[in-house]
Amino acid sequence: MAALGIDLFDQTSRARIEAIQWELAQRLLRCGAVVVIEWGLWSRTERDALHESARELGVAVELRYLAAPLDVLWQRVQGRGTDPASPDVALTYEHLVEYEAMFDPPDDAELAGYDA
Repeated sequence: MAALGIDLFDQTSRARIEAIQWELAQRLLRCGAVVVIEWGLWSRTERDALHESARELGVAVELRYLAAPLDVLWQRVQGRGTDPASPDVALTYEHLVEYEAMFDPPDDAELAGYDA
């Protein structure tokens, strides 16, 4: 998004881009390719919808969830400022706190519904 000059906090543009990415991902899955979805999917509802759509294509679906404490996430965000390949995004600690409150982590029951 940064390369396209789009504000990373523009949720409307983000949703459009993710929809285009999912359309392309489905085409690739139909061709037998492996696809990794690496955007938000912060809620169980979002994950369930994508899971169901992928299952309808007859493909295996895995969910990889890596939990990290807020302090570790903040260190990573701060480290981005030292990487010339990373866009300069004004992500604050307060953003992380807000996002953490919005995130619905997968539980054991949800994880059990995915392929190993």
